[in-house]
Amino acid sequence: MAARKTTKRKTARKSASRTASTARRKRGSKTTSKRWSQRVTKESDALDLKAGVFKQTSAKKIAASLKASAEHSERRKSGAYRSALSMLTFYINRAGKTLPKTERSRLERAKVELRHQFGRD
Repeated sequence: MAARKTTKRKTARKSASRTASTARRKRGSKTTSKRWSQRVTKESDALDLKAGVFKQTSAKKIAASLKASAEHSERRKSGAYRSALSMLTFYINRAGKTLPKTERSRLERAKVELRHQFGRD
């Protein structure tokens, strides 16, 4: 009988430690996935952007800054136009419904301007 009790205790301890480690793993992944878009902008092979590029007041300035960043970036995988447009679209999509209409329209105009600056009209 003593042998049975110890095996039950061992399995109970094992399952308790498994659930604790699983909970720790889930908590850790929750904090990292919470700001994954911020991590993508900083660490991905997309572009080296200037700070505040999407907060500029003019669509032409945004497009010009994205073009310059795309052409000078060592981190991009595809062509300059594709990388710049992808980063602009990524920003618009991640902002979602919280993006004010005026800012969204400015960024949409920046897409058109970017196409124009790269000669893809």
